Amino acid sequence: MAAIVVEDLPYKTYLLSDETTQAQVAVVPERGGIITSWQIQGQELFYLDTERFKDPTLSVRGGIPLLFPICGNLQGDTYTLNGQTYKLLQHGFARTLPWEATQQSTTNGASLTITLKSNEATHEGYPFDFELNYIYTLKGNTLELRHRHTNLSQTPMPFSTGLHPYFAVVDKSKLTIDLPSEQYQLKGDATVHAFAGAFDFDSEEIDFSFINLTGQSATVVDAARQLKLTIGFDSSYSVLVFWTVKGKDFYCLEPWTGPRNALNTGEHLLTVAPGETVETVITMTAEVASE
Repeated sequence: MAAIVVEDLPYKTYLLSDETTQAQVAVVPERGGIITSWQIQGQELFYLDTERFKDPTLSVRGGIPLLFPICGNLQGDTYTLNGQTYKLLQHGFARTLPWEATQQSTTNGASLTITLKSNEATHEGYPFDFELNYIYTLKGNTLELRHRHTNLSQTPMPFSTGLHPYFAVVDKSKLTIDLPSEQYQLKGDATVHAFAGAFDFDSEEIDFSFINLTGQSATVVDAARQLKLTIGFDSSYSVLVFWTVKGKDFYCLEPWTGPRNALNTGEHLLTVAPGETVETVITMTAEVASE
């Protein structure tokens, strides 16, 4: 049975739950539309830096920050469009602006729609009128994130979109990771490296952008927590980023539709025609890991 409850924690928080699987998701629209928590049978799947979360002047590290209209950074934090130069900071503005909860339903899982509309602030770095409607649905042990991007401008609207989920981990050496790629690039380097199939978690930082994807899902088995996570994504997504920092109890596995600097290079950019909507979908399923 699905349910939605609203609480103040300290921001207005929508708690989506599925009682049959003892699953719950927490959504905070005003804090960048972020999902801060996903619990299954009492286990928390996400990492969250609570002190940064409480400070509205700081970006959130944890949960699922939303990436739009770019993923990663632009070269020099700028791009040129129709002869004019614009500035956008890393990952864009969607994760820092307040969203609004606009619709909810419990008829087929617990579902919440959050909305972000263009305004004067977004026009400074992104000269398009748009409406984003992101639909979060919890059904059983699956969390679906359906992202609808509507172009309200008179010209085609280029963009990238993605997620930056922070998954909690107690022992990274107990992770078994299966990715649909054998090639990756490092930040700021176009060189394509062959992936050996395992990460060196003794490194100070791992920041690999996996490209040339051969499938539309990735799995992580956490033997220490007896959890298996499967992330599925539609064919719009062309990059899968794995990021972690030594000594921090998280790893990030991030589906991106386009790579860094895509507004300058045009690589794997999505484009919405005037008056049209482009939809992308990501699913996350958690289960007890098989022995």
